[in-house]
Amino acid sequence: MLSAERICSTITQEELIRIRAVADFQFGNGCGYALFPDEVAVTRSKKTGKVKNIYYQKKLLATLRPKDGYLALSIEGGKRLAMIIPPPRYRVLPREDVTEFLKKGRNLFAKHVIECDPEIRPGEEVLISDSKGNVVAVGKAVLSGYEMKRFKNGVAVKIREGEGGKNEED
Repeated sequence: MLSAERICSTITQEELIRIRAVADFQFGNGCGYALFPDEVAVTRSKKTGKVKNIYYQKKLLATLRPKDGYLALSIEGGKRLAMIIPPPRYRVLPREDVTEFLKKGRNLFAKHVIECDPEIRPGEEVLISDSKGNVVAVGKAVLSGYEMKRFKNGVAVKIREGEGGKNEED
């Protein structure tokens, strides 16, 4: 559970504009405002004081990665993004029999991918959906959308978090 001291309730307007701009760049125009409402709270890096985690109603939406400045989505952030972006963009549909493993944070292998956005590029944030369109996990694509559908071996998506929690390897 989050400690109240870790969440800083003050976010400057400049920081809010910046994280929304990153979301717009990463996911498309309009995603920043829909993903991060005015009421978001943040935690900051102890060393630099820069925004690290972004919360809404005490639920983690995303982490701002210091290496590249992009957003790493949590399951809550993925669900919000799924309401904004129409399918199939950023989505991967796995076989039904592996959905429970993905919810536990296990990685998605290429042989289990039924359908996916053909425009996915390696390194992109992706949403793993079940057959009903519900987001069951979020992660980072290891393969392109084209490769995910055609390869029979290897990890297609490194899962960061499933509905049941984070990947144990992280």
